[in-house]
Amino acid sequence: MSLPGTKNWGWGQKSLELCKSPTAQRWLLSHAGTRITWRGGESALHSPGHSVRWWWVWGAAAPMAPVTQHQIQKFHEDGFLVLERFFSAEECDSMRSQMQRIVAEMEVPPHCRTAFSTKEEEQLQAQGSSDYFLTSGDKIRFFFEKGVLDEKGNFLIPKEKSVSKVGHALHAYDPVFKQITHSPKVQELGRELGLERPVVVQSMYIFKQPGIGGEVTPHQDATFLHTEPLGRVLGFWIALEDATQENGCLWFIPGSHTNGIARRMVRAASGASTCVEFVGSEPAYDDKQFIPLPISKGGLILIHGEVVHKSELNSSESSRHVFTFHVMEAKGTTWSKENWLQPTPELPFPSLYT
Repeated sequence: MSLPGTKNWGWGQKSLELCKSPTAQRWLLSHAGTRITWRGGESALHSPGHSVRWWWVWGAAAPMAPVTQHQIQKFHEDGFLVLERFFSAEECDSMRSQMQRIVAEMEVPPHCRTAFSTKEEEQLQAQGSSDYFLTSGDKIRFFFEKGVLDEKGNFLIPKEKSVSKVGHALHAYDPVFKQITHSPKVQELGRELGLERPVVVQSMYIFKQPGIGGEVTPHQDATFLHTEPLGRVLGFWIALEDATQENGCLWFIPGSHTNGIARRMVRAASGASTCVEFVGSEPAYDDKQFIPLPISKGGLILIHGEVVHKSELNSSESSRHVFTFHVMEAKGTTWSKENWLQPTPELPFPSLYT
């Protein structure tokens, strides 16, 4: 089948090239019975009850699932939203392949390579680890599961199975993750949600290793990423593999984003024994309030900054790889100077929109 004014027409084919010719628009109108609008690098095909968008880059096109007003309303009600098949299998595989290369070239942090035997040295190790974390906002750094390194910093298991996460500036310094973070469909989703000046504050690749991927206790992202006013932080959580109850999918308390926050992690005062400290305490949550959100490979979960969520230990034989990043609506918002994560001269928070 050939679309007038284009070549190699075919649904989902990477060779598809859309054009703005009136002939092509009339062809689509006759076959879809709908109207066409053009905006920048986007073509929107509207039909009753929904719209489907095609984005083209270097002559490639891919369908984008619609986000309805009902879904946006559900996000505001629940504090989270599941968008299945938001990313293609190829996009997920490209991120996993890129992370394999990053881990293969990884150098273990010096504080993990040092053997400690006295209490004072153990404290220095903890401080070194905290500094490594505290200054990771504008770098790509590695964090490990418990018990995977011996006292000399040697791996007890294959190193690709030992990493817990890589963060926190993949979105800025790695071309694959930068492209995903700023992809046209992510930017369009931000606009659909009403974000005017969103900036990317951090990104992480989470492995949730089989058998040892640790539990993440109930928490709110705004505990760690605080703004004035609240309600300005949004998480994008991308499943690079199927996330199931067996391998540690996310669990949420619907509507819990409307109750404020109970705890904050802040930078400790100069001279303190640790770099950060908690103010307040996390309340005890009833497990019966949580609902699981299994999601297929390529799915996206939007996470409100104040919604309570968790994940269980991965006791299965399957990993649960995820790429996640957080954005802040910068318009009318103040980023807390007490947050562990701070913009730097080398990496101010970049705009989501390009």
